[in-house]
Amino acid sequence: MEAVPLFPYLPSRAPRGSHGETTMTIRAASLGILAILAASGASAAGGESRYTAHLIAASEVPPTDSKGTGDVTATFDPATKRLTWNGTYSGLTGPVTAAHFHGPAKAGENAGVLVPADAKASPFSGEATLDDAKVADLLAGRVYFNLHTAANPKGELRGQVEAAR
Repeated sequence: MEAVPLFPYLPSRAPRGSHGETTMTIRAASLGILAILAASGASAAGGESRYTAHLIAASEVPPTDSKGTGDVTATFDPATKRLTWNGTYSGLTGPVTAAHFHGPAKAGENAGVLVPADAKASPFSGEATLDDAKVADLLAGRVYFNLHTAANPKGELRGQVEAAR
């Protein structure tokens, strides 16, 4: 007759390669996946994730001397791969000439355009369906948003897109 463990969540004392070791490996992997989902802002049930980016001149690479500021809030639906966003800005050196989500890049790195955004007026909003590579970059924190102006054609304000807390 096989012994039934009193505490199934504790590691078994079974020999290497046994059912107990496999069960612990699966449990550890499951906990790791849940931790990644929690850190990314996603729920284990697959619900929407919320993201924010605070736009400032010091975050541009290289930094600008703009006195402007802005914010972007975004929601990502993993079921549809749809990213929706809203944003505001003020104090720019002139009208916005372009706005984009860029990546893959960590803070302090530059990257190409992933998703263009229409931000010619504040407030602004938009939406896009992301491909798998863009989803991976978003979940890994490797996306930033920036606003371009004539005085700062490479970008006046920038903010890293991060999971909302």
